[in-house]
Amino acid sequence: MSGTRASNDRSGHPGGGLKRARSEPGGNKVTVVLGAQWGDEGKGKVVDLLATESDIVCRCQGGNNAGHTVVVDGKEYDFHLFPSGIINPKAISFIGNGVVIHLPGLFEEAEKNEKKGLYQVIFNLSLYGHPVFDFHQAVDGLQEVQRQAQEGKNIGTTKKGIGPTYSSKAARTGLRICDLLSDFDEFSSRFKNLAQQYKSMFPTLDIDIEGQLKKLKVRI
Repeated sequence: MSGTRASNDRSGHPGGGLKRARSEPGGNKVTVVLGAQWGDEGKGKVVDLLATESDIVCRCQGGNNAGHTVVVDGKEYDFHLFPSGIINPKAISFIGNGVVIHLPGLFEEAEKNEKKGLYQVIFNLSLYGHPVFDFHQAVDGLQEVQRQAQEGKNIGTTKKGIGPTYSSKAARTGLRICDLLSDFDEFSSRFKNLAQQYKSMFPTLDIDIEGQLKKLKVRI
């Protein structure tokens, strides 16, 4: 799946002064940026700097509950699903199959950053990634209420549906982007089964199955 490619010149970027070979003797160099805390560590800024000397930038896990803010040439960009290094026009950007994708959020993020001047951004979206559906987000909220009632405390999730989507993925009942793009009738049947599974676990869960399927079909 493609969006648009960045046209802004990165020659003036602070990371432009980094002197690092793109490939090392005996193979290519891979740099991994991980956080050991609960966030707000500046990972996005580090990735943005490293991306100026990279051929490929990949987001490998997580969802749109995360937020990374970078400032380039006086403009502030915030990313939730896109790799932070996507501003570098010379690097190919990937959203890997370990990322759970809220499709409306993905399109909204692209449109918002285009309005800020980030035009023609090209990104590659894995067809094996799992979409975050509206009922995943609803379940996320219900689980928090349930934890509060049973344990007197909750996790404090962003209620973006990330945990329930990963649960569906781990249980092999989840759906992937490739399922959505191939046979929509088969996708609809599996979508309804997944929704019913959640309704059986959370009787108060209200899911507009046909409405959600209609929105998904429009998007493709």
